[in-house]
Amino acid sequence: MNNLKDKVAYITGGTKGIGYGIAKTLLDSGMRVAITSRIIRAAKQAAESLTQDGTKILPLESNVSSLVSETRAVKAALDHFGQLDIVIANAGVGHFAPIDSLTEEDWKDTIDTNLTGVFNTVKASIDPLKKSKGYIITIASLAGTNFFENGAAYNASKFGLVGFTQAIMLDLRKYGIKVTTIMPGSVATHFNNNTPKDADAWKIQPEDIGQIVIDLLNMSPRTLPSKIEVRPSMPAK
Repeated sequence: MNNLKDKVAYITGGTKGIGYGIAKTLLDSGMRVAITSRIIRAAKQAAESLTQDGTKILPLESNVSSLVSETRAVKAALDHFGQLDIVIANAGVGHFAPIDSLTEEDWKDTIDTNLTGVFNTVKASIDPLKKSKGYIITIASLAGTNFFENGAAYNASKFGLVGFTQAIMLDLRKYGIKVTTIMPGSVATHFNNNTPKDADAWKIQPEDIGQIVIDLLNMSPRTLPSKIEVRPSMPAK
């Protein structure tokens, strides 16, 4: 996709954190971007802060845990921009507790958002991506290969997401669709009730993930980095 100008990206959970950082990077590269949130007001506020050019960005309401909702949102992006080239499945949640106190509600929310939500996003976007020979990028985590205490729900969702992404990569490359999962370590975001601050300067920044996305999109058509692990180069002591 070496010429990214006017390509169209659809980003779930694009109102803050990694999704917001990716959206900004893609907009700065001349792309057009649709961002989603469960709350349309949040999507509109993020869109206004990302760019003053309303022709380049489309805020949408969608709950990724619903295939109906995702299908509606992808169709809205396609109707608005006329094409779909890149899908960034970024929306995610984290509930952390030992298994004896992990609630069914938190388990279901984690799996429904982090794993089933990506399935829904992919299913909703496959047909236009076949047409454009596009790109699907899922945002997983190092927690997709490294388990930790109190991480039963989150680990399960991210281990599943890594496996899902690698499997659909094999399914879809015959259509000319590239698929990659990015697995970040510590990122300076609001995830898990964190408030980014100066002390987080050692962490990966959201725009760093955006740059990885740009690098993937500019990769030679013959080459596919299917799984990328990303860590802070100098972790806090």
